[in-house]
Amino acid sequence: MVSKKLTVRNPQGFHMRPAMNFANAMGKYSCEVFIKSNGAETNGKSIMNLIAAGIKCGTDIEIVCSGEQEKEALDEAVSMVESGFGE
Repeated sequence: MVSKKLTVRNPQGFHMRPAMNFANAMGKYSCEVFIKSNGAETNGKSIMNLIAAGIKCGTDIEIVCSGEQEKEALDEAVSMVESGFGE
């Protein structure tokens, strides 16, 4: 298991486009991907769960990856969040 704590920087948080891009990117990996925020754990491979989590700009999150390809998945997830999802 690997993890990293970050702060969501993009102005709209995990709205539809970033949630879709994030879930699709994480779907390439065979490991489990979760985002911990606001005392809850969200499946990082589910667009609907990411949107429903209400993760907004300024929210502190922890990305947790567990299983095969966990390091690669975490690296890509961190890159996406740190870049503000390209927005």
